[in-house]
Amino acid sequence: MAALAATGLLAACGSNDSTAKSTPTLTTTKAAAATSTTAAPDATSTDTPAPQGGDAGAPSVTSSQERPAPVPSQFLAPPSGSPALSDKDKAFLDDLKKAGLTPGSSDIALTAANLVCQGKSENAPQDQIITYVTAIAGSDPSFDPSKMSVEQAGKIYYDVASKSYCTK
Repeated sequence: MAALAATGLLAACGSNDSTAKSTPTLTTTKAAAATSTTAAPDATSTDTPAPQGGDAGAPSVTSSQERPAPVPSQFLAPPSGSPALSDKDKAFLDDLKKAGLTPGSSDIALTAANLVCQGKSENAPQDQIITYVTAIAGSDPSFDPSKMSVEQAGKIYYDVASKSYCTK
């Protein structure tokens, strides 16, 4: 069967019914070279020849004239900061500090807390929620594994969020 399929494929590729009349070469013919050197200059050009291979109608720009546009200042300035923290958010962050965790940013801690609350509201298994929260805790650039294990940090996030964030 495989031999029959291979024979069919090779037969389909083997016919020579191409419409090409000659084989292309990499050398320039004398007629083509003469045509390009005797072509009339563009009315807008001066004695400077048009660049080879480029758009003949495009303006000629030298590298000394070409400069990139400056980056708009709105993209240079850092974001104006995180949104204001609610009292609930501040209490959660304070409780985390009391438990021995100081997150690098409130966004990381609040993401973990919201994940805990959402998981609990959807009756997700505790171990599954802790696994995700542990991943968030481990992704915090300020997390120091020499102070505690990432698993312990994930458990602290879960416990503190369950007690002081999800209930308010």
